[in-house]
Amino acid sequence: MTSGSELAHQTADLLSLANASQARSLDRLVSLATRQVPACTGAAAGIWAGPEPVTLVASHPDLPELLDVQVAARSGPVFDALASGEPVSSPDALAETRWPAYAETALRLGVRESITLATRHGQQAVTLSLFGTRPRRLESSQLELAELLLSYGGTVVGNAADYGDAQRTAQQLRAAAESRTVVDQARGMLMQAMGCDADEAMRWLRRVSQERNVRVADVAARILAAGAPGRDTQGSRASPAAPAAGRRPPRSRR
Repeated sequence: MTSGSELAHQTADLLSLANASQARSLDRLVSLATRQVPACTGAAAGIWAGPEPVTLVASHPDLPELLDVQVAARSGPVFDALASGEPVSSPDALAETRWPAYAETALRLGVRESITLATRHGQQAVTLSLFGTRPRRLESSQLELAELLLSYGGTVVGNAADYGDAQRTAQQLRAAAESRTVVDQARGMLMQAMGCDADEAMRWLRRVSQERNVRVADVAARILAAGAPGRDTQGSRASPAAPAAGRRPPRSRR
């Protein structure tokens, strides 16, 4: 077992993992909970939008069944924790009467005790459920560690949203850079084929773009797709292979 400060240091990587994916971050969260919280033999975590799960992960392949039975019944420790915002404990599934379907499934899977915590972030929430194979071993004094883990787990939702915005911005910038590259290549081809300078070639691209109601990048892409313009086999100038190819930019003055 590690101290709270050491655990905080170890779980700080949840911030960076949230930038990878929600599922990967939650997987790390349940792994840390299983290792660091005494008497915790398994854990499950989820991101929820209202009563619906967005992402669910568990440290053992049998544990998702404990989440599924709660979703199906709309009842169980997770739903109580989401509703109250307080830790919800089931000290012994053998004596549990609040959620019969949950208790029956827990006993069949060998789970005797559980504690579930929840934290909200905007319209979404993160839950962390700790499971034990022996009753009344997950003591309240251990909740501090679980709550610390959950506080880091809560960053999964916020960081994932920020990351999504960053990804969209990066994609937009990448698309803009690619469009600029295409335009620059087409402009160079026009300069070579038509004997004009860069500004005149750009004006021609913009004029065709406005006349055809298409983007400048699309006009440039069509020029590139049709092949580089240049002198034909008879030595005469060929017009650029593009929309409105018959419209040439004015020549540069020498």
